[in-house]
Amino acid sequence: MRDHTVSIDKSTTPASLTFSSNFNVAPSFIDRHLDEGRSDKIVIRSVAGDQVTYGELAEGVNRAGNALLGLGIGKGERVLMVVKDCPAFFFVFWGAIKAGIVPVPLNTLLRAKDYQFMIEDSGCVGLVYSPEFAGEVEPALEAASRRPDQVIRTEGDGQSLNAIMTAASDELEAAPASADEDCFWLYSSGTTGTPKGAVHAHRDMVETSEHYAVNMLGLKEDDVGFSAAKLFFAYGLGNGMTFPLWVGASTVLLPGPPTPDSTFDVIEKFKPSVYFGVPTLYGAQLKALESVERDLSSLRACVSAGEALPADIFRRWQEKTDTVILDGIGSTEALHIFISNVLGDYKPGTSGRVVPGYEAKIIDEARNEVAAGDSGRLLIRGGSTAKYYWNNPEKTAETMVDGWLDTGDTYIQDEDGYFHYCGRNDDMLKVGGIWCSPFEIEAKLIEHPKVLEAAVVGRADDENLIKPEAFVVLNDASEAGDDLSAELLLHCKEGLAKYKYPRWFNFVEDLPKTATGKIQRFKLR
Repeated sequence: MRDHTVSIDKSTTPASLTFSSNFNVAPSFIDRHLDEGRSDKIVIRSVAGDQVTYGELAEGVNRAGNALLGLGIGKGERVLMVVKDCPAFFFVFWGAIKAGIVPVPLNTLLRAKDYQFMIEDSGCVGLVYSPEFAGEVEPALEAASRRPDQVIRTEGDGQSLNAIMTAASDELEAAPASADEDCFWLYSSGTTGTPKGAVHAHRDMVETSEHYAVNMLGLKEDDVGFSAAKLFFAYGLGNGMTFPLWVGASTVLLPGPPTPDSTFDVIEKFKPSVYFGVPTLYGAQLKALESVERDLSSLRACVSAGEALPADIFRRWQEKTDTVILDGIGSTEALHIFISNVLGDYKPGTSGRVVPGYEAKIIDEARNEVAAGDSGRLLIRGGSTAKYYWNNPEKTAETMVDGWLDTGDTYIQDEDGYFHYCGRNDDMLKVGGIWCSPFEIEAKLIEHPKVLEAAVVGRADDENLIKPEAFVVLNDASEAGDDLSAELLLHCKEGLAKYKYPRWFNFVEDLPKTATGKIQRFKLR
């Protein structure tokens, strides 16, 4: 077998993947398309007007890889990315991988303190960011105990990515690697809100692309994909980048925030065949469709992940658009969806069945498998799961046991093999498909001079989607009221990522606690 190749035996279920001993994943997703005659095919279209062919993508990847090497960044060193959905994301991500450098895409919705932690925790030597995020990135750099050697804006004056790519060579030999070698990281939130760096190998994107995109979605070269979920998410990384690249398809990028209007505009203009959303957005889109008609006829499939999709949203979407939403569950650690509904085999209100290529089991507190219909902790195993958490051996040992990944979710598997979501095993919330720690919101509330204590739990809204609800003990109970609720809302919105603010405020005399003083959130729920 030649270097940097993967052979796929489709005679087995799941398809059997064999990697060459020298395997850098970039050629399989980038260079291969030149050999297969796609140089002139458009791979990226953007609402911002960008249009990139496979040939231009390969050239940009090579230039970006050479640019990073030219800055003195070496094999295995980390480059953080706070980059919007645009061609530069592709160039930096794949250029780094091809050069043997480890890219680490970060959530672009975070605040300076989050970026500061990741700069310090990762030991990164480089950071690339879009100018739009300077207001949070630059204070983080100033506050960090150690600053990366190379800080690069994607565009603008001075040392910009555009400038150094223009000066770099457009030829780059893929760095030696192996399928199981560290390739890229994605940060995942933890139960205390402290992010964890999930370390993924070169093989992982091939595993998700073949097992889910090809074998479950039936994605093909003539498909056009559009992901409302951003590229920095594991979910969006697959939807908007690795899946179309794997099959030689095209992708449409929306740099700004996904709203009902902006996503409908994209679908009407670019005619995607596959659309990837999250339940909160599907709910908002259905609300918008009550008063306006939009042309969604190009869609052959819709996908949902990030949080459980209520059966009612499934039903109303199918009635309104004549397409089904294929709900599934994935994670940052598993890289993409490992249990899913599929066209021709779906059950509303469930996460579907196990994706071929993965195994799943539900266990009790004694780690014994439970019977069908009984709830327990969901564990999964597959070729795309993260190797370990960076700099966090305790959490690695707790979450990744004997090849199994503890998802942190409680599930029931029915007698037909469908998996039903029952909630989290801890207090973490998923808001708009993004993990959210109640501790972080509580800490922000307690910063307010009028707040003595606070507890945050998840509460279902009118669409049966989970949002944060706050229970607040005041220093002076007489100040409770709508005016203070508005004041606390503004306080949270100014200090937290945009999706984390409480939707409801309840002023209470005290909070339920254990004998040791731990808040009993289950009583508030």
